[in-house]
Amino acid sequence: MRMQSRVIGGVLTVTLFTQLTACGTLFFPDRRGQIEGRVDPVVVALDAIGILFYVIPGLIAFGVDFATGAIYLPNGYNAQVDPQTLKNAVDADGKVDNAKLKALIEQHTGHNLPLDDPRLIQHRGSAEQLAAYGLRPAA
Repeated sequence: MRMQSRVIGGVLTVTLFTQLTACGTLFFPDRRGQIEGRVDPVVVALDAIGILFYVIPGLIAFGVDFATGAIYLPNGYNAQVDPQTLKNAVDADGKVDNAKLKALIEQHTGHNLPLDDPRLIQHRGSAEQLAAYGLRPAA
């Protein structure tokens, strides 16, 4: 019985410690010290999960992430690319130029994606998706 209470106490201590140190501060220590920027949706979602399970530690996680600046994306990058700018990577036939797409994603998000990897599985969009961007499908 005594051993079981020690295990439960240890698990509870580790859980509370991880929530009190905040998600963004743990996962992205290089972002500390930022004053402003765009909020990272990944860090917000992780902090929100902390609020779901543990209200007070989740709120503390939000507070610590905002106070340290770990909740902001680095160097003014975005988490997504505007669909209007993605039109530059699509030619008139509706085919995507991987080199242009890779350059656009790297420019806007700061991530270098391996779009030239031979293991990459490419999916084709539907005619409705192309029409939403003002494109027509190629035959």
